[in-house]
Amino acid sequence: MTEASQQAAEFLENVFDQTGLELSVAVKQGIAGEVLDIEGEDAELLQAQTGELLEALQHLVNQVFGRSLAAGERLVCDVNGFRATREAELQAMANLAASRVRQTGMPFTFQPMSANERRIIHLTLADSTDLFTESIGEGSERKLRIGPKRKES
Repeated sequence: MTEASQQAAEFLENVFDQTGLELSVAVKQGIAGEVLDIEGEDAELLQAQTGELLEALQHLVNQVFGRSLAAGERLVCDVNGFRATREAELQAMANLAASRVRQTGMPFTFQPMSANERRIIHLTLADSTDLFTESIGEGSERKLRIGPKRKES
């Protein structure tokens, strides 16, 4: 467990204590690194509005503790496996899309998604020697495209 993850977990525990929320934090390992997994009676609050409060907490801990992380690393917050389930879905979607690209030879473009979701797909397919992944578009319309690598002659 990294020091930043431990400090962020303690910070969130303190926030929850101060606000009277019945929540606790544990650091777990996910595909993209360590995850601050939040559980407790008030967990539904963090999942409401498609996880807006969870996103806000994640943004806050990255602003406070992000400077102590290695380049490109981010702290990820999850609640009751909400992101872990989504991570598994994204990995399955990535593998299915990769199979489709391999069969058809045509690129596949996902619907717009968050930077964290695109990152999971990039990481899932990072070891594919025959495919490339790239993010395209701007802002909230940013998408991920998977395509076949061109054979060099």
